[in-house]
Amino acid sequence: MSMLVKDVMTKSVMKIEFSALAEEAAELMAKYEIGCLVVVDDKKPIGIVTERDMLKRVLLQFRDLRMTRVNDIMSTPLIVANPETELREALRIMNERRIKKLPIVNADDLAGLVTLTDVVRSVGYLEHIITSLCSRCKWRKNPSD
Repeated sequence: MSMLVKDVMTKSVMKIEFSALAEEAAELMAKYEIGCLVVVDDKKPIGIVTERDMLKRVLLQFRDLRMTRVNDIMSTPLIVANPETELREALRIMNERRIKKLPIVNADDLAGLVTLTDVVRSVGYLEHIITSLCSRCKWRKNPSD
């Protein structure tokens, strides 16, 4: 049995309209201490704006946050997976495309987001479960434990 994206994804994802100012994006990311916002057009996910986008396309180009629109700095096309995607496949996509955040879309609706942090947390949790189960096994090497 494989682990699915829906098992590890963050379901609460911050969005921003493509016509919003980069200043609003920066404020939201700072306020909620998050590394990205999914960019939407009429609720449909169309791109993503990350801390890296802000750095490369605003700060390093000396653009004014109050004059720059999100659609001018977002990463597009949006690379996505669906909730039923195997986690292994999602990681392959992230590795191949060199991305750290993978929006999860179900029939054009944003369902969640998988980040490398989510994956690390899930691995730690699975390791804890396995260790717990193995500590109760009768076939352990040291019967006095």
